[in-house]
Amino acid sequence: MSTSRTLVGADQRGQTSVLIIGFAVVVLLMIVVVVDTSAAYLRRQGLDSLADGAALAAADGVEAERVYVQGLDKRAQINPELAESHAADYLSAMEASGKYPGFGYSVQTTSDSVVVRVSAPLDLPFVLPGWGKRPLISATAAAFVAVSD
Repeated sequence: MSTSRTLVGADQRGQTSVLIIGFAVVVLLMIVVVVDTSAAYLRRQGLDSLADGAALAAADGVEAERVYVQGLDKRAQINPELAESHAADYLSAMEASGKYPGFGYSVQTTSDSVVVRVSAPLDLPFVLPGWGKRPLISATAAAFVAVSD
């Protein structure tokens, strides 16, 4: 009987070490995911702020001459060139290219709205093996000019 206890005890020796190492690997992977996700979230928040400000600045691209000479309908007409210029000026004043290396933006206009899309790659704090490319984080904001009485 004593030999059977010795065999059972010998078979289980070292199992705790494997379990501890396994849990440590899982915890480390969870930390990597949380830190990388937080970095992406913070980058997205910064880009959202830039996109919102650029869209509002671009909405100032209302055709001023038309407003003062012809008046307004229910919505003001946005001049695409002025909208692009105002958005570019805003992003330049905010030093977006300096804060976010690889920063890019686009401005799309219709007669009464402006859509600004901004994007920048993110260098993740932890890069998993085999993950060679940098993720591209983007944000979109829209603005329109409505006329009220």
